[in-house]
Amino acid sequence: MTDSLYAAKPWVGLLNEAQRGAISPDDSLVHALRRVVAETPDRTFLTYFDGRLSYREVDELSDSVAGYLAARGLEHGDRVAVLLQNSPHFVIALLGAWKAGAIVVPVNPMYKSGEVTHVLRDGEVAALICSDRAWESYLRETAAAVEESGSPVRIVLTGCELDFQTRGDARVLTFERLPQASDAEDLVAVAKEGHKAPDGRELAPSDIALISYTSGTSGAPKGATNTHGNILYNAERQRTGLGLPDAPVYFAMAPLFHITGMVCQLGASLVSGGSLVLVYRFEGGVVLDAFAEHRPHYTVGPSTAFMALAAHPAVTPDHFASFRNISSGGAPLPPALVEKFRAGFGPYIRNGYGLTECTAPCASVPPQLEAPVDPASGTLAVGVPGPDSVVRIVDDRGEEVPFGEQGEIVVRGPQVVPGYWRRPEATAETFPDGELRTGDIGFMDPEGWLYVVDRKKDMINASGFKVWPREVEDVLYTHPAVREAAVVGVPDGYRGETVKAYISLRPGAETDPDEFAVYCKERLAAYKYPRQVEILPDLPKTASGKILRRELRSRSHDSE
Repeated sequence: MTDSLYAAKPWVGLLNEAQRGAISPDDSLVHALRRVVAETPDRTFLTYFDGRLSYREVDELSDSVAGYLAARGLEHGDRVAVLLQNSPHFVIALLGAWKAGAIVVPVNPMYKSGEVTHVLRDGEVAALICSDRAWESYLRETAAAVEESGSPVRIVLTGCELDFQTRGDARVLTFERLPQASDAEDLVAVAKEGHKAPDGRELAPSDIALISYTSGTSGAPKGATNTHGNILYNAERQRTGLGLPDAPVYFAMAPLFHITGMVCQLGASLVSGGSLVLVYRFEGGVVLDAFAEHRPHYTVGPSTAFMALAAHPAVTPDHFASFRNISSGGAPLPPALVEKFRAGFGPYIRNGYGLTECTAPCASVPPQLEAPVDPASGTLAVGVPGPDSVVRIVDDRGEEVPFGEQGEIVVRGPQVVPGYWRRPEATAETFPDGELRTGDIGFMDPEGWLYVVDRKKDMINASGFKVWPREVEDVLYTHPAVREAAVVGVPDGYRGETVKAYISLRPGAETDPDEFAVYCKERLAAYKYPRQVEILPDLPKTASGKILRRELRSRSHDSE
């Protein structure tokens, strides 16, 4: 690596001076929490509508959750699944599980039963912390099915996200409190019981903190093993590399179950001793009201979120007056949107690039600079590599290509995970010699700016959420009218990409294409079901019978 063209770091001068030499005094986000509690215990940590929780309160509440979990038999290294929206419950559950020495498995609340079943089984989850509504509506049955397969969920804690606030907002808090289930404990009650956190379960940087399930080079979601050191590195990178004031106010636009929200919002607020504003989930009017009330300094979200805010009838430049930095990631950021947003509201949106496997960002735009646009392709640069990170561009043989030439983006650095949970073959393929093969296509200019020009061959990126076609196809194949099915991503002006399904029917079957979209919507997260369905007599195939997605993708682009 010392002879690498890219390891020479010709772009080191672009980096913020403080960011280059930052060394965290902590070993984990739990240690960061305790450090802030020791220094400024009464500082506000979480804001949730009209509710406030100080660092001391969050520390005590999460201590009690940790003590309860340990008393119920949770061991160091056991897995705890957390399926919650952006509320204080998520933060308390996460920190409590970590204090108990557990590994957290964050789960997307939009997942349906089949998707959650895979996560619970593959992760061999011992405890589940979720909303009371999710438990009553489908997770009780899901957990029972997992137990029958020999992987029981032993502990269940539920919470109602109406807690920790009194004002609420009917635009997002559209539910009522349910009676406490007899087969689950109330998370908030447990947190207030004053249990003592267990001793002897300190966290090391090399310990696994998260198993973040993501689709990689095969259809079944795999768990990336983000360590405490991985998380801390990128959280510190956010603290030192955004140009924010002391004890900044972060707004949680990205969901906390997603690695971006986990690291760039929650992690960054902890290591900086800042506060984090939560509003349950994204809704344009609610977000703008929170901007006006809490005056945040920083947020990060997909380009689609900023499109929605810019189009909201109530938006004004004053909503963004407090921001010192705004970042976008997870979905392509069109240069036209950056300029339109700046012209209309003032802030410059800074691009970024990362993956779950590198614990969110591996390239970002320094606060004193703006990303260039490649004159040939019109692509906006995603940033420059961070300190101690090497981002290279390689050909199919793994050899470096010159600056300006396209190839696969590979990443080495403190943020790259050690591998996938119990997937040695997938780990060896994706992380040869510890270097992440992203599967994304891009190039780097001589000044060190990274450009992403294409994505993994078949992965669909809808509003920053990654969709693996096989998942959707597997659901389609359970429909009695389907003979063949193939799913591809097609351009979408709002989402960046959307899901399209091509289907051939069984002989004699007659059905409306919209039926398949409804069928999938009932069985998959909302961002995964096909918005477009086209029925063909036959799907194109190779001589061996493999369906040619590339021909279908080309057909979709040709019809635009």
